[in-house]
Amino acid sequence: MPLPREFIDELIDRNDIADVAGSYTQLKRAGRRLAGLCPFHNEKTPSFTVFQDTRSFYCFGCGASGDVISFIMKAENLSYMEAVKYLAQRAGMEMPENTDSRLSNLRTRILAANREAARFFFRSLNSEAGKEARGYLRRRGLKDSTITRFGIGYAPDSWADLRDHLYGLGFKEEEVLAAGLCRKSQKGSVLDFFRDRVMFPVIDLTGNVVAFSGRRLKDNGDPRKYVNTTDTLVFKKSKVLFAMNLAKNSLARSREIILAEGQMDAISMHQAGFDNAVAALGTALTEEHIKIMSNYADSVVIAYDADEAGRKATQRAIGLFRNSPLSIKVLDMTGAKDADEYINKYGPEMFRKLIDGSAASLEYELKRAEAKYDLFTDDGKVRYLREATDIVAKSMSPTERDIYAGRLADKTSASKESIVKQIESAVRRKKRNELADREERLTDVQKRYDVKAANRRQIGGISAEHRLIALVYWNPDKRETVKTKLGGVHFSDGDLEDIFDHMMVTEVTDPTKWLSYLSEDLGQDKTQKLSHIVNEYRGISFVDDDIDYLCDKIKSAANRLNDRDIGNMDPEALKKMIDNKSGGGSNGR
Repeated sequence: MPLPREFIDELIDRNDIADVAGSYTQLKRAGRRLAGLCPFHNEKTPSFTVFQDTRSFYCFGCGASGDVISFIMKAENLSYMEAVKYLAQRAGMEMPENTDSRLSNLRTRILAANREAARFFFRSLNSEAGKEARGYLRRRGLKDSTITRFGIGYAPDSWADLRDHLYGLGFKEEEVLAAGLCRKSQKGSVLDFFRDRVMFPVIDLTGNVVAFSGRRLKDNGDPRKYVNTTDTLVFKKSKVLFAMNLAKNSLARSREIILAEGQMDAISMHQAGFDNAVAALGTALTEEHIKIMSNYADSVVIAYDADEAGRKATQRAIGLFRNSPLSIKVLDMTGAKDADEYINKYGPEMFRKLIDGSAASLEYELKRAEAKYDLFTDDGKVRYLREATDIVAKSMSPTERDIYAGRLADKTSASKESIVKQIESAVRRKKRNELADREERLTDVQKRYDVKAANRRQIGGISAEHRLIALVYWNPDKRETVKTKLGGVHFSDGDLEDIFDHMMVTEVTDPTKWLSYLSEDLGQDKTQKLSHIVNEYRGISFVDDDIDYLCDKIKSAANRLNDRDIGNMDPEALKKMIDNKSGGGSNGR
């Protein structure tokens, strides 16, 4: 059932869009609006804007837009009803009765099943069956307090122990399967997903157990060292960082994250006092991970493994971080294969010194390049300079490029002037390549969606549809006039027509809340489209003559036929339509 209007009104009033968005990104006053770095894509120049007069947000970079409910839907990966519940809890409000959807109920049950599974795994670790798992954790140097703090457990070497335990607590087959705790065999039996593994609960920023990562203890025929929960209603690997729920408290002070390659490294760092450590979980680093980090930190220290795979992962991470507002440093853990081994071998103090002396990402890349070549030979110097200038060209700062040009000159005995020219050439080449890539993507989009098929008349009609929706939004008292003038003509954009139809039947007294009233029925994509239109035409004063002009434009575009329409139309129907048009030629050809 729809949520009561009074409840939505109070929810919006008690969750100011500026306060909610401001908890995800720092906002600064810019005239009548607030601006900051977008929480939804990586950027260095603020393009995210909050309009308090429309209670909405809009990013001029990625196009994300909407009201406070759709903001939480996007930021926390929630459904509409889940986002409403989130905001209600934030404001200390009780949810109206009978508003739970089946999907929302299932999400609640998944979280409950995960919580009970975490307790089951923890008890199993401390049972006789968990003896080998306890020995593994001891060998890795983990203390009891650390094991308890991270809720580490053990999945028994059984096909159904967890399943039967959850069934006994009242959980249903659908729920344990949806949580990823069990799976179905080819014969249809429900079996435990994790078997004979050390279990690491994955906890989100609000304290919910959303997933698990299981570490193999011995060779049981499964070649995978780690097995992670598959994506579920409550868990997306690309959007969760292990230990971020703990690190966020430390980051309020230090604003620097240590990025580990795996959860054992992150846990070892926390035990050694580095409680700002996090790790990506069973997947390559993503832009979503970087966005999460940039919400809490100003800098990141990459502490990946010292082997070849770790070095390649570091290079990939540097490339992703380059477009983010975070400053990047890289650890060189000489003498150990990873952070866990380094701390156990040399101690926390030496690890702290290592972090304090970590190199900037450019220095790290240059050092890696230098190791490839013999700088005692002319050929080695030339080849090194070719790669090194390409690396320095990635820097956005002319000052930084000038400093590194001087360092390269000292290292290779080449003149600084020639190196600067080579860097400038690499910068131009980089821009040409980026332009070529952009043109290639544009061409691909044009071919895929047949963009060239849209003629000027059609584009004009779509623009008129946008303007008419904005006019109605800001002047809801004009709805009947618009409806009469338009006369039931269909929009060329199906989404816009759906938005328009909902606006025609949704009662509203306060336009600043209309977006939230509509968002429940429209869904996230259409709400975003409406928000985009509202903010694109905000501040424009419409007059009554605009209604006639825009409606005529839309009707004209709807009546215009292209060659394909005419070719496919029944001759009698075409003749009848032409006869009904005044002058016989208003169909556009």
